Amino acid sequence: MAGVLGVRAEIDELIAGRTICEQLRVTAERHPGAPAYSDPAEGGWVTLTYAEARRRVLEIAAGFAAIGLRPGETVALMMVNRSEHVLADLGAVHAGGIGCTIYSTFAAEQIAFVAADVGAVCAVLGGPAELARWRPVLDRLPALRTIVLLEGAPAGDDRFMSWDDLLALGRDALAADPDAAEARWRAVTAEDVVTVLYTSGTTGNPKGVPLTHRNVLYEVAATDRMATLPEGGTQISYLTYAHIAERVLSLYLPLVKASHVHFCTDLAELGATLGQVRPMMFFGVPRVWEKMMARLLAVLSAQPEERQEAVRRAMAAGVAYVEGGQYGHAVTPEVRAAYERADAELLAGVRALIGFDRAQWTATGAAPLPGEVQRFYAGLGLKVIDVYGMTETTGAFTGNGPGCYRLGTVGRAEPGVEVRIAEDGEILTRSPLNTRGYLNRPDDTAALVDGDGWLHTGDIGTVDDDGFYRVVDRKKELIITSGGENISPAAIENLLKEHPLVGQALAYGDNRPHPVAVLTLDPDVAPGWARARGIEGALAELAAHPDVLKEVGAAVAAANERLARVQQVKRWALLGNEWTAESEELTPSLKLKRRVIHAKYAAVIEELYAG
Repeated sequence: MAGVLGVRAEIDELIAGRTICEQLRVTAERHPGAPAYSDPAEGGWVTLTYAEARRRVLEIAAGFAAIGLRPGETVALMMVNRSEHVLADLGAVHAGGIGCTIYSTFAAEQIAFVAADVGAVCAVLGGPAELARWRPVLDRLPALRTIVLLEGAPAGDDRFMSWDDLLALGRDALAADPDAAEARWRAVTAEDVVTVLYTSGTTGNPKGVPLTHRNVLYEVAATDRMATLPEGGTQISYLTYAHIAERVLSLYLPLVKASHVHFCTDLAELGATLGQVRPMMFFGVPRVWEKMMARLLAVLSAQPEERQEAVRRAMAAGVAYVEGGQYGHAVTPEVRAAYERADAELLAGVRALIGFDRAQWTATGAAPLPGEVQRFYAGLGLKVIDVYGMTETTGAFTGNGPGCYRLGTVGRAEPGVEVRIAEDGEILTRSPLNTRGYLNRPDDTAALVDGDGWLHTGDIGTVDDDGFYRVVDRKKELIITSGGENISPAAIENLLKEHPLVGQALAYGDNRPHPVAVLTLDPDVAPGWARARGIEGALAELAAHPDVLKEVGAAVAAANERLARVQQVKRWALLGNEWTAESEELTPSLKLKRRVIHAKYAAVIEELYAG
């Protein structure tokens, strides 16, 4: 314990009194000409340097102050990832305010709740599409004084303002009184709230999580110690800034490492963006890694058998090398030599092809990554390592590092972070990463953080003798069968998804005699798999085809062979549609909305038990 607290004291001393505002000033002065933010444009990228970005932030801060934003007030943000999103957020903070990105998939009622709960007095929206989500509830938000639109600001309504007009107002205000803008950001303290992020609201209204400058800068320092990232590296921002991982990795961390952030405004363009940027670091939720794997497998399956066999041999060498590098293991000379040959002949070229040839840190979190997916990337020589945390802990509080990892775990406690397993198996943590509590929810706050400062994650986990943690499942999501058996649905689902045809899986069985599963096809893999066997049709038609059903049945049987008898799936159904955040089966961070799926497919589940 003394060692943990000693490390915490070191980090606290490093960041003492520092704010995001001060950090941007330091980086812009040290690296004024370094590229900071690049937006995609026809034929290339449009880039702001750190000096230019800071100047723009100060102008925006002056603009917010000119339209009446007072210290402590909130600016709500809803737009794709682009430089304006980061600049608006930082501008609000430099004006003494708070930035709050709202999930663009939220329904109007959820937007109304969040905007009122956080007390938003200004909103910055991308354009007409975002405004359409807000319009039905604007009359219920009297505190919302100004709505700034990057594109398509309505004329003739005083509530609306164009982005260009806000910039012009800010430039004039900053030129007229630079000392006022300086005073605003210098008055910000490390204990002030820098952002409020909202949970995805799968059960009732979303919960607001205030995070301070100290919270986020401690997380950045701890992440930097574990990942040992170089200065000035390239990275891609593509996950929503309403997600804590994206905020830490592509908004706050770059301000310390002087990283060059490239924005991917459309997930469909992620593959092309990876090839162009060749990022030094990359974080993806499991579904992103699964999708990329599915596309690579589809390409591989179209190759001649001789080529496929060569790839399999090379990837076997990659798996052996990555597995041998785990904590407590050693890479033998034979394994190293085999990997170096495979890497030179094939694997390095594949990594270059998909944009990971310069990647030094590749990670995943937010949900369990299936072992088969992790092994697939290990076969390419990539360590896709797990980190674990939540919005309430400012992101990761345990993690694997490139030089200290154990596959199948979420790593060790981050530097200066206390973690323990409670008597009932729940994971608890205590550190400067913990939020002070939920916004406007004293009862929920009391349930989240106990009197001794331990934050209760709601996850069941284990820890091994070397301090590596494993997450079993959400405490509330464990299946308890009618026979009294406790079963982790995620453990079943990950095995079912190891077959490339299976895109998503949900295991069900609470108060039932045995588990059943509802499955979907992978939309990237299934069509190619079917064509190779002379089968044509849309996803719904494929889901009903006897050959597809036979193959999925084999996948279920293979999963059952690796499960205890009480965990085995007795019956299953294959749906003809994909689950997405838009169709509401997934959260914005692409995790299963179990209660939504249970309700939406209640008849399907009942039919599985009726037999």
